Amino acid sequence: MSTPKAQKFRIRTVTVPSLAPAAAPMGGNMPFAPVPADDGFGDMNLVGAQAGSSAAAAGRLGSAELVALKAEGLSAQQLRTARRVALRNGIDAQDDYDAVLQLRRKNIDPFQRDSILDLSGPGPSGSLTADGMKPGETPGALEPFKDKKIAQPAAPLPALDDAARRAAAIIEIQRDIVRRRRRNFTMLMVRLAFFVFFPTLLAGIYYYRIATPLYATKSEFLIQKADGAAGGANLAGMFGGTAMATSQDSIAVQSYLQSRDAMLRLDQEMGYKAHFSQDTIDGLERLDPKASNEALYKLYRRNVKIGFDPTEGIIKMEVIAADPKSSEEFSKALLKFAEQQVDHLTQRVREDQMKGARETYDDAETKIAAAQQKVLTLQEQLGVLDPKSETALVMQQVAEVEVMLSKKKLELDQLQANAKPSLARVSGVKGDMARLQDQLDGLRASMTVSGVGNKSLAEVTGELRIAEAELQTRQLMLGQTIQQLETARIEANRQVRYLSTSVNPVAPDEPTYPRSFENTAMAFLIFAGIYLMLSLTASILREQMTS
Repeated sequence: MSTPKAQKFRIRTVTVPSLAPAAAPMGGNMPFAPVPADDGFGDMNLVGAQAGSSAAAAGRLGSAELVALKAEGLSAQQLRTARRVALRNGIDAQDDYDAVLQLRRKNIDPFQRDSILDLSGPGPSGSLTADGMKPGETPGALEPFKDKKIAQPAAPLPALDDAARRAAAIIEIQRDIVRRRRRNFTMLMVRLAFFVFFPTLLAGIYYYRIATPLYATKSEFLIQKADGAAGGANLAGMFGGTAMATSQDSIAVQSYLQSRDAMLRLDQEMGYKAHFSQDTIDGLERLDPKASNEALYKLYRRNVKIGFDPTEGIIKMEVIAADPKSSEEFSKALLKFAEQQVDHLTQRVREDQMKGARETYDDAETKIAAAQQKVLTLQEQLGVLDPKSETALVMQQVAEVEVMLSKKKLELDQLQANAKPSLARVSGVKGDMARLQDQLDGLRASMTVSGVGNKSLAEVTGELRIAEAELQTRQLMLGQTIQQLETARIEANRQVRYLSTSVNPVAPDEPTYPRSFENTAMAFLIFAGIYLMLSLTASILREQMTS
């Protein structure tokens, strides 16, 4: 039975350059090509050593077969194959040529290649007996193949130097590396052109040729608090605002200017939507006349830029429009909206502060009017204008009557001191004394004793004093409420916020946007970053899948 043959792989033919003595030296784009006298190993003279060993072998053998064998021009690969076959068959050869001669003497093909089936058989692989059979085969096993002609080995290639073969292989590797590098570089340039350069070119064309020039009007303003001393130090602390009141108002105004409310008001008063719906504006910036408020709000947020500096309290505003005049008008309108919003923010605080003070003052006025009316009513009912004056007058009359009564008593005592007083005069004096006593008792009774339908002077004085005391109390309270109202008014004035414009809006005479070079450079960086991220992601995924 014949040995089955396996299919051959890697049968690519490699062209080996000729090594004629008269060939020109390699150079140019073959930096690793050796010179004709070089063996590829520098100062190590392996070519000379090989020649010396061959000469020694020729000296040892000194036969005609060896000379003829050398004349065949066997390659180094054939010689190595012959040496391996000799070792497999147990032949101790002195060199490669000796191995070829001894194998031919034993009718063994010195250039046969190894087979997997040959290596798996018992005994020395590939060895043949004198009659052409492998060890262990019977003569009858070759009967079906007696008439078959065994193919003779092809003519050996001309012998080549090992250094030249290595140089040729290195040159081929270099050329393959150069081809792959050129191919990779070309593919890299194609990808960069498609993903980076071409989009950047489109962006540059848009910014330099198509984009509508826009004009930006800048302005700066700040919100100030009114400074003023309060009328009362104690009450001022109750109505005083916090230290961050101005900062909060600035943030509130900034939020209002960036809100939909300000946008709608600007559209109603200045026609903001119609301005950006003009046909002269490019397609990316132009707004559809039937666009929704959300689309208009996106455009508004992009074209109205407001920033707040908390360290200085300044609000910076930039308004972008398609022409300088509209940009300036939009900026002035927004400043007016901001000032009205500032007044609206502090109006409620001021009204709340003044409301309580005014209510207290009104209540004090009402009560003092009632107290005055009560005093007047008592004076009219009692017929007494001033209880103190009436009391003083009555007391004065009582004192005069008592003086007159005392005089009459002295006169009576004087008359009665006579031995024979005049009865008529005594009777007259006694009558005068009785009348004075009755008058004195009446005066005293009018001061303390109340009659039917009449009130005593003491009662009238008490009621009037109570009414007057209440009136005085109401007057004091009215004075305090007046002071409190004045303090509240001062504090309310301190709560007033003023919008002070530090940089007035002025229309520019040159377009502010688009910034063609900066935007194009930014587009290039963005596309390059996206391509770099995609390339790194693809490389990582490819490495994970192939590992």
